[in-house]
Amino acid sequence: MKHTSSKASSAYVRRNRLVGYGFLLPNLIGFAVFILFPVLASFFMSFTDWNGFGQMKFTGFANYIRLWSDETFRISFVNSLIMTFVTVPVTLFLAILAAVALNKGVKGLKLFRTAMFLPHITATIAVAVIWQLLFNPTMGPINSFLRAVGIEQPPGWFASADWALVSVIIVNIWHSVGYYMVLYLAGLQGIPSDLYEAAEIDGAGKASQFRNITLPMLSPVIFFTVIIGIINSFKVFDMVFVLTQGGPGRATHVLVFDIYNTAFQRYQYGYASAMAYVLFILILIITWIQFRGQKKWVNY
Repeated sequence: MKHTSSKASSAYVRRNRLVGYGFLLPNLIGFAVFILFPVLASFFMSFTDWNGFGQMKFTGFANYIRLWSDETFRISFVNSLIMTFVTVPVTLFLAILAAVALNKGVKGLKLFRTAMFLPHITATIAVAVIWQLLFNPTMGPINSFLRAVGIEQPPGWFASADWALVSVIIVNIWHSVGYYMVLYLAGLQGIPSDLYEAAEIDGAGKASQFRNITLPMLSPVIFFTVIIGIINSFKVFDMVFVLTQGGPGRATHVLVFDIYNTAFQRYQYGYASAMAYVLFILILIITWIQFRGQKKWVNY
């Protein structure tokens, strides 16, 4: 009887495993076809000069060496760094301020939360059309206001090489701040109110409570949003593509836009793959540094 029972139990376990693998199989196939294979193929292509046609020619590290002397790549690299290290802190700072304000129990909380989050889910093309009208150098409402307050020569925004990247950064911040605000709002609502009550009894002011309670308790969410924010900033493409096409000149060339141009406009797939892996290594290093440093300031 025990032997029969153990056999039935084993068959039941095997059957359950097969059912589980059956549910996993479509996702595994999709992962292998659309992610794993392209990643491995692009890694191999980064050591070739393949242009999409004909036979691949293995060139070793020639593509990676070529990057050091490529002026367009250097400009794109610097623009991506500027985009990231301006966009991320400003976006997260504004998101925290908005989340703290909405967490105070203001009237119309759901309305304000929806209004703040709406830009994030708005189509990029619609966002681009709106901001191109707002930043129009001659007839846009922003420059009209600046002239009205006495600025005779307002910025050219997207049409100016000096202001184009700043303009894209402004639009990207506006587009992203609502998403991070919702994450911070969820984190704030998970902080026990007892901590604030105890702090008030001890005579701590609002600033002290924010510094000693809110920020430490919110640090896991901040850590997560910093990582996601940096990755998303380095991956910016659609906003640049729709708003400026990388111009004027190369003023708004960023790494992903440069990779796109190299691969699908100049058909240098091997060189574009090398660019992509440099971007991957850069993000990997920054993320690794963040994980190494999180022990010193993240409070779980």
